[in-house]
Amino acid sequence: MTPRIVLFGATGHTGGRVAAALVARGAHPVLAGRDPGRLGELADRLGADGGPLETARADVTDAGSVRALLSAGDVLVSTVGPFLRLGEPAVTAAVDAGAVYLDSTGEPPFLRRVFEEFGPRAERSGAALLTAFGHDYVPGNLAAALALADAGSRAHRVDVGYALDGVRGQAFSRGTFTSLLGVALEEGHAFRDGRLVEEPAGTRTWVFDAAGRRREGLSVGGSEHLALPGLAPTLREVGVCLDWFGPATPVAHRLAPLAPRLRRVPGAQAGLTRLTDLVAGRFAEAPSAGGEVRTTVVAEVRDVRGTRVARAELTGPDPYAMTADLLAWGAVRAAAGGVTGVGALGPVQAFGLAELTAGAATAGLLRR
Repeated sequence: MTPRIVLFGATGHTGGRVAAALVARGAHPVLAGRDPGRLGELADRLGADGGPLETARADVTDAGSVRALLSAGDVLVSTVGPFLRLGEPAVTAAVDAGAVYLDSTGEPPFLRRVFEEFGPRAERSGAALLTAFGHDYVPGNLAAALALADAGSRAHRVDVGYALDGVRGQAFSRGTFTSLLGVALEEGHAFRDGRLVEEPAGTRTWVFDAAGRRREGLSVGGSEHLALPGLAPTLREVGVCLDWFGPATPVAHRLAPLAPRLRRVPGAQAGLTRLTDLVAGRFAEAPSAGGEVRTTVVAEVRDVRGTRVARAELTGPDPYAMTADLLAWGAVRAAAGGVTGVGALGPVQAFGLAELTAGAATAGLLRR
């Protein structure tokens, strides 16, 4: 049987954009979520003259309903977040079914769980897990892989910087805002001295040039730390930074050491969750900046002496458009048998550098 593409979370902001992107690429996804009425409306609108798309009811509170979506070889795309709170049923279902799994998370603790906890289980079941397959963190993996290919055996350290331009009004969706706050007290990670280590977000800063401007980014745990060392045997250091916070960057950097202490306070995480839910309710579901936002991602490789030996810079559309198109491209390629390997995979490992470069270009992500 031909593998099906199942989109879980289809009626959310990101899910709706992914659904439209899948249809634009000629796919006929099964739209899954907890609200049959909203699913039906979306299925009718996207199906158009060809008739409504197939729908299925599934809810993270009913793990069996999520597992029932899949058969071996199917492709599951999950946009149901925040992933630390809601993401486990979907990845578990994919592992159990021996399916291909992609998600839109940008949450470092969750993607690390996918690699370290679910990855070995996926290897045994034949599943392939492609977590964080959107703006977070495909562009950084791709830029770094291109620079690492140029650097060859000279690669000792790679730094990746993400920058946004054209932000006006509400830059993030309600879901993104909820995810950002939800991981504020969680442990982050980095790749130092040839091994993965725990490191709070914002512990380090990196000044870099992107799109002709000087930037200052805050460190964050990405999938790059887990995926890139497998591409370059000589690599000993990986850094990922976000230039998203403007004047708040120095303040966030100074506050970063407090996170581990606050995490030990009884009830702190539960209190943050309640605060997140309260504040998120004041945000619109969709960002207001829309297509005015542009993404630039830079990767720089240095040798053991600290000399820069390679650099790659990619530009692309706003993060939500890019995420939708990347997920749609990845799902369509996966359904066609384009994923190489099983277990938790980085985007380059899953598709190969040349194929990923070409696919990213169809999503508007291009090397300068």
